[in-house]
Amino acid sequence: MHRTVTADMTLTAAGDARLALSIAAAAPGAPPLTAPPAAPQSTPAPAVGELLELLEVSQGGRALETIEVVDPHGSRLHLVDVAAGEVQIAYRASVEARSEPDAVSAVDEVLYLRPSRYCESDSLGPTARHEFRGLVGTELLFGVSSWVGERLAYVPGSSLPTDGAVRTLLAGRGVCRDYAHLVVGLLRALDVPARLASVYAPGLDPMDFHAVAEAAIDGHWYVVDATTLAPRSSLLRIGTGRDASDTAFLSSRGAPVMLDDLTVSAIVDELPTDDLTQLVSLG
Repeated sequence: MHRTVTADMTLTAAGDARLALSIAAAAPGAPPLTAPPAAPQSTPAPAVGELLELLEVSQGGRALETIEVVDPHGSRLHLVDVAAGEVQIAYRASVEARSEPDAVSAVDEVLYLRPSRYCESDSLGPTARHEFRGLVGTELLFGVSSWVGERLAYVPGSSLPTDGAVRTLLAGRGVCRDYAHLVVGLLRALDVPARLASVYAPGLDPMDFHAVAEAAIDGHWYVVDATTLAPRSSLLRIGTGRDASDTAFLSSRGAPVMLDDLTVSAIVDELPTDDLTQLVSLG
């Protein structure tokens, strides 16, 4: 499966600031992002399992240096210092095939069971135990996914950046991150390690960055997307974390930074169908 993804941003910084970008695909074999983006037709075809990518951050017609770091959850971040004024960011990536399911580590089983900022699994415990009594393993995973999908309405702009899983459940609506937070919170409340992933999502309409949950089943991580807005097998991981606080595509410190424009694209050579009765790992 060949996927091509892009992300273009225009920002305005009020003064000196450091940006942290989480827009690079999380795939093995990625070279340092130092060269400017090539035109799509000039990008060579990647080998199986290989990621080809390019990133450029510029200001006033001058390319800015980026520094790649890896956060505690394994996500690739790119740090860049900017001055006051307009900033242009362009990312291009092409990846072939998919990775095997991630194994669940002993640390994962501790870290991703804890309540977190947006996934209040301790508060959701009574609801989870009542609604999913007797379900375990894949039946529990599918049960939680369908339950959340039926109880929430996907309404763009209906939630606040500060809304967590409990508020989402009470409101009965939200966007992809809200669906994922509720899935994660319910699963953790039932002793199933769960986490959130930001992804590129071929087939998503309207196109944007997307958020899904991942659940630990039989020692491996599997994707759960209660929105069912894009085929799970076409998704391409960007970042991983406890919740959206760990996976924001842009964060900054210093002077205020305004996002003026964002355009995301994600294309796959052949959009697959999604059999919701099957476990799927995240690419």
